[in-house]
Amino acid sequence: MDLRIFAEPQQGATYDTLLRMARATEDLGFDAFFRSDHYLHMGDVDGLPGPSDAWITLAGLARETQRIRLGTLVTAATFRLPGVLAIQVAQVDQMSGGRVELGLGAGWFEEEHTAYGIPFPGERFARLEEQLDVVTGLWATETGKTFSYDGAHYRLTDSPALPKPAQRKPPVIIGGHGAKRTPRLAARFADEFNLPFGSVEQTRTQFGRVRTAVEEAGRPADDLVYSNALAICVGRDDAEVARRAAFLGREVDELKENALAGTPGEVVDKIGRYAAVGSRRLYLQAMDMTDLDHLELVASQVAPQLD
Repeated sequence: MDLRIFAEPQQGATYDTLLRMARATEDLGFDAFFRSDHYLHMGDVDGLPGPSDAWITLAGLARETQRIRLGTLVTAATFRLPGVLAIQVAQVDQMSGGRVELGLGAGWFEEEHTAYGIPFPGERFARLEEQLDVVTGLWATETGKTFSYDGAHYRLTDSPALPKPAQRKPPVIIGGHGAKRTPRLAARFADEFNLPFGSVEQTRTQFGRVRTAVEEAGRPADDLVYSNALAICVGRDDAEVARRAAFLGREVDELKENALAGTPGEVVDKIGRYAAVGSRRLYLQAMDMTDLDHLELVASQVAPQLD
């Protein structure tokens, strides 16, 4: 089971805070550091000092880390034109020596679009599909040749399809709870399918849909990595669990039901239930981005029991 750390900087974090978190992620032996891609905070927080751009952040971290994978859960297709996004991801992949992964979704948070003057169109799923076509098509175009695309939403003419990423193709992550279109899209484009904040039973059902779609598309179902994103709230004892739950503004019992919460032993047992339905990678949503002791506890007392 791969363990990856997942930050939500729109809730309030400086670049230096994220850098310390990413370095701790690397030093403690986690597989990757991912961040959300949002421009507006959610819930009862002030979000200070304000939002940061995901790909600018990852470009900085690419030069200040050595081993960990870096990526987004997830970039909204509404935020960037696909040609620009292909350039950004390829450049950060070069800067990192080939450690970047792209999580890409349709976009859903209308308020952040209106707050910063970003169009929030209808038919976002169709736009997402065209974006995936364009981004992966640009990366796959042989150097010296050009790429053209004539879609309903995006048109490219004789693009040089440069720069190229360091990897032949940065892994593409697609996720969500949709029963039909999401599995089909994952079957066509994804290297990894991620179910965010779902129960064990929801995971079993959605992974089954995706595996069926992948096979119907002519790929082995195990071509994809199957993963979950879940909030993490671990403590050495009940008091420490309660303290971390209070920071989240959530009840301990609710977290134990819907997240990875409790003592290390309880969390290991819960992870085992996700593993039993096919999950091979977990993105641990660590909302207190200054609580590096939390990461150390997971690394020292949870991760070793998963080998």
